[in-house]
Amino acid sequence: MMTRNPDKTFVLAAAAAALIAASAVDASAQSAPNCPTMRKINVGVSVAPPNVVHTSPYIAKALGYFAKRCIDANIVQFEGGQSQTSAVAAAQGSAIVSVNDVSIGRGLKVQQIWGLAPRMPQGYMVQEGVTSAAQLKGKRLSATGGGVGGFNWRMGREVLKSAGLTEADAQFIPSPTAGRLPGLIANQIDGVALHPEDVFLAKKQKPTLNLLVQLVELMPLYMFNAYGASTEWIARDRALLRDTVAAMIEANRTAYRERDKVIPIIVEATTKPKEAVEYALDVLIKNCVWSVNEGFDPKRTQWTIDNSVANGDVEAGKKPTVEQVSNMKLASEAVELAGGRVTIGKCVE
Repeated sequence: MMTRNPDKTFVLAAAAAALIAASAVDASAQSAPNCPTMRKINVGVSVAPPNVVHTSPYIAKALGYFAKRCIDANIVQFEGGQSQTSAVAAAQGSAIVSVNDVSIGRGLKVQQIWGLAPRMPQGYMVQEGVTSAAQLKGKRLSATGGGVGGFNWRMGREVLKSAGLTEADAQFIPSPTAGRLPGLIANQIDGVALHPEDVFLAKKQKPTLNLLVQLVELMPLYMFNAYGASTEWIARDRALLRDTVAAMIEANRTAYRERDKVIPIIVEATTKPKEAVEYALDVLIKNCVWSVNEGFDPKRTQWTIDNSVANGDVEAGKKPTVEQVSNMKLASEAVELAGGRVTIGKCVE
């Protein structure tokens, strides 16, 4: 301050340095200080291009949160979180990807290391005239993102179950994840789980479409999306995984606290219109879809495991434990590295 140092040259130089430092924080190519080497890691996202909910690694990369932890993160897009290529990447330890209890119960040697998004953001959208789940009998439902056994197939099954129907009561149509919205608009399918940005675009393009149910209301304890890694990788390089998660925790917190700062990053990553991204971001923030801490709740994980067994997705004799599915200790270490546990609004997971 001028009162403490009358040397104007010094003050001006200090102010200029402060401005340069402030600008450097937000530089997407921020250099990592004191890094003997940059550690490389592949970070998978479940959809190509990603939905808004999947953009945490893009935010972490653009804002330099990976780089400041000496991480060179390569973001890899998969065709569905439960696709075969994603499963192979997880098993081989070539990328951290979305993994669930079903894969673990079926013998995949992986473990969840952080809950990116514990709560489901999607709404189940249906054609005009469909106002109840019972009316989906005989209809064409989406099976994008992995076909039979994939997320959209499983969600369609849950919607049918709410009306006492089974998957055999409808026709499931497989297609690439990018075909979800166009298929609904073109009347190729009658029902599909859409992310908030696509719900916005669907209603804009075809106002007669109906939002039948928010999936989080149908299954409030369902564990939606968690990053996982092979158990061998966890044992071999725990520090890299911990630091990678810490960077994405910081990204999620920034999205909650500085919404406008992340919008351009998300627009570029998703290739969706800004108005659709803004709508989706508001839905995610309001409903605490993204985690701000570990993203794990033993009650949520247990419910999801029990649901998988009840549906026959996992054999009862091979039912995994909560501890086998989620590595709470590793996630907690990442939270500590990110500054400790926080509560943002009503969001605590």
